Amino acid sequence: MSEEKNVATAVAESAGKAKASKAKPKKGKKARAQVAQGKAFINATFNNTIVSLTDMNGNVLSWSSAGVVGFKGPKKATPYAASVIVKDAIEKAKESGLKDVNVFIRGVGQGREGALRALNANGLNITAIKDITPTPHNGCRPPRPRRV
Repeated sequence: MSEEKNVATAVAESAGKAKASKAKPKKGKKARAQVAQGKAFINATFNNTIVSLTDMNGNVLSWSSAGVVGFKGPKKATPYAASVIVKDAIEKAKESGLKDVNVFIRGVGQGREGALRALNANGLNITAIKDITPTPHNGCRPPRPRRV
């Protein structure tokens, strides 16, 4: 009879532990490493603008795009949207202490200039600007002549 009580108490204790393990205390945000220098990637297409702020190794600290900020349709590719995007991305990256950035611009959209000006206006020092827009060297193979 004592063995049955021991088994019952063991089962009850393990059930209590299971309930206690489910109610884990919430963890706070991880402390991010402080980064003084980084890179800013601006992807300005005809339809959208995307900005990513990274450390020097390329690990993303924060990013933002026109859709995330709330723009829809043709407004996403405007210079004003690009400035709002940059402001949002910098707010997210404030914790990491980013101060100096090398800027890499890709694409031919309207948001190129607006994003670049907004980076400077929101307190980041721009150390270098590089255009990394892909250019075709010789293009695709042309279609064969049509035979009628």
